[in-house]
Amino acid sequence: MTGNAGRSGVVKVAKSKRKLRRSARPASAAGSGASLASSSAEHSQMLALWAAQAGLDKKARDVEIIDVTGKVDYADYLVLMTGQSDRHVAAIAASVDELLRQHQSPPISIEGLSAANWVLIDLVDVVVHVFLESSRALYDLDGLWMDAGRLPLPESASGST
Repeated sequence: MTGNAGRSGVVKVAKSKRKLRRSARPASAAGSGASLASSSAEHSQMLALWAAQAGLDKKARDVEIIDVTGKVDYADYLVLMTGQSDRHVAAIAASVDELLRQHQSPPISIEGLSAANWVLIDLVDVVVHVFLESSRALYDLDGLWMDAGRLPLPESASGST
């Protein structure tokens, strides 16, 4: 019984953090009522596409954009990509960070850069994971979200892969 009470507290904390994270959204995603939801969904999708494009520009492999809208409360999209070495992973993560800052959408957090075998870039409604191949296989987020929808990669990527 104590475990359930603890779990309930964790869920409440997670939900309140989600509300705080959404309030940290850039002004470009602001709006009201139905337009806010539409604007927010479009903004999240654009962030995911920009992140994927930045990774592809740095030759990231196996780039996927997973639509987890309504399935989890911490993100609408997960962007997964793989680098060939720790330096490549760090370069991909830096490219994602730079491109999103150019679009006035800086990450609220970047974790794992020091080891660069799994870098997580938190964009509020989009979470970007840049893995080394061994780390990606170990955590298997692709398999975990096997049944979730995928967004097509940016148009410019189709000719460059």
